[in-house]
Amino acid sequence: MNAILGVIFHFLGGFASGSFYIPYKKVKGWAWESYWIVGGLFSWLIVPPLAAWLTIPNFSEIISQAGGAVIGYTFLFGILWGIGGLTYGLGVRYLGVSLGSSIILGLCMVFGSLIPSIYYDFYPAEGKDTFSQLTGNSWGQTVLTGLAVCVIGIIICGRAGVRKEKEVSKGGTDPHGVAVKTEYKFGLGLLVSIISGVLSACFNFGLEAGKPMAVVANTLWKAAHPGETGNFLYQNNVTYVVVLWGGLTTNFIWCMILNARNKTFGDYTNKKTPLLSNYIFAALAGTTWFLQFFFYGMGESKLGNGPSSWILHMAFIILTANAWGLILKEWAGVSKKTKTTVIIGIITIIASVLLVGYGNSLK
Repeated sequence: MNAILGVIFHFLGGFASGSFYIPYKKVKGWAWESYWIVGGLFSWLIVPPLAAWLTIPNFSEIISQAGGAVIGYTFLFGILWGIGGLTYGLGVRYLGVSLGSSIILGLCMVFGSLIPSIYYDFYPAEGKDTFSQLTGNSWGQTVLTGLAVCVIGIIICGRAGVRKEKEVSKGGTDPHGVAVKTEYKFGLGLLVSIISGVLSACFNFGLEAGKPMAVVANTLWKAAHPGETGNFLYQNNVTYVVVLWGGLTTNFIWCMILNARNKTFGDYTNKKTPLLSNYIFAALAGTTWFLQFFFYGMGESKLGNGPSSWILHMAFIILTANAWGLILKEWAGVSKKTKTTVIIGIITIIASVLLVGYGNSLK
């Protein structure tokens, strides 16, 4: 039952992540950096502590007592994760939208799911799955097979995207709908994409670094609910507060630089634009973005913060983004072969989700 609930929660998180940019499309007359940081304030500064306060009333005390090392490393990984997101644009610039996205998301999935387990092979910790455990039993091998199948699905979707770019236009839009000009440079693009993929995986590393805070929240919950079985669903909400401080730092600095460079500080008070609706839609997008990790934490409490949780999270994001692309007719005007290719990619990713879920049920 825990495995089923874990998959459902990760689906809800992936759906939120794959859908959050839709409200941004309703923002009128603002530059990207303006609506991105307004939504980001809700994503990284306002909603996370609100969610923590609603679910863990003493979350601020847990943070203050966590110790400088725990907070520092958690915050640092948040900053690195933010840099990974910002370098994403360079990856798609030099490799093309689909090829760049596929490489970055694939690397993010592989590094984010496997590096922690490899780390715990050298520095064992109670309750943590090691890479040796994954390769040494049937449930772990099934999970790793699911990871491999998901990477294959990403490659297939990337191939479909490359075909689409050739058939429809020379440019394209990234998964968030932002127009991107491509300047194909494979070597440089591959290097930037590797950097982005590795740094983007730092969110999962931040969760690992901040795990002592989640453990305290879980322990306090169990003490207050002696008759309850299982782990506290919302234990990660306290960790998110610190990780997302790091993400806010990176994105705020970059957006302010863009506001200054592009002279778009006036967006925030420009009465020629629908200010109220712009703020509402940006806030809705930012809140929806945070919900991905709210549900991720619930799924992680059922499956454990091992490879399975990160694989499922990334798989559902990719699945949702591609499904929205089909629903919103972003694949209109392409050949039947290209459409068939992306559908095969989606089916392959669904198969990977089923494999990972089955592996966890064996565990």
